[in-house]
Amino acid sequence: MAHPDFEKSGLFAIFMAAKANVARMVSRMVPPKEIEDIVQETYVRICQLDNHDAITKTNAFIMKTARNLALDYIKKAETRLTDGIESEEQYEAYANSGKDPLFEEAASNEEFAHFCESVRRLPLQCRRVFVLKKVYGYSQKEIAKELSISESTVEKHIADGLKRCATFMLQQESETSVITNNNLNKRGKSQ
Repeated sequence: MAHPDFEKSGLFAIFMAAKANVARMVSRMVPPKEIEDIVQETYVRICQLDNHDAITKTNAFIMKTARNLALDYIKKAETRLTDGIESEEQYEAYANSGKDPLFEEAASNEEFAHFCESVRRLPLQCRRVFVLKKVYGYSQKEIAKELSISESTVEKHIADGLKRCATFMLQQESETSVITNNNLNKRGKSQ
């Protein structure tokens, strides 16, 4: 529930209208599990403002607040990574573990980008249902009410969305493997 002064200021309605854009912008900066937390923290920060009327460019202010919170998250994550390695022995063990955190993060980001693309390619109504369920955590009943469709239709859209996304992701993974193998073969021949 929004603070009464916040609702009266009109900022609440503007924030709710901008919420999806805020989530989309933040999703480009932080891992998927952090998006909703940053969107909620943006809402809390805006609710805590003393003088809502002083904000002249409300959408820009909301986006800037969310961006700054996402940047803060990134800085804290980097600090945790470097602070987590306290001694030379820990660094050696970490370095020799065979895991490359930059590669793993890039692979994770690429996988997330493929997932986003697979969702973008869903038919419009299927995409709406899928996003409400998987991104915003709505129940099937809530989605049915929100979109004025039956719960069985919601269920069919979710199943179809999962199937289409999985198929797209597998295709992308397969194409990435082929490209990687071709590049490795080219390097091997040139040496």
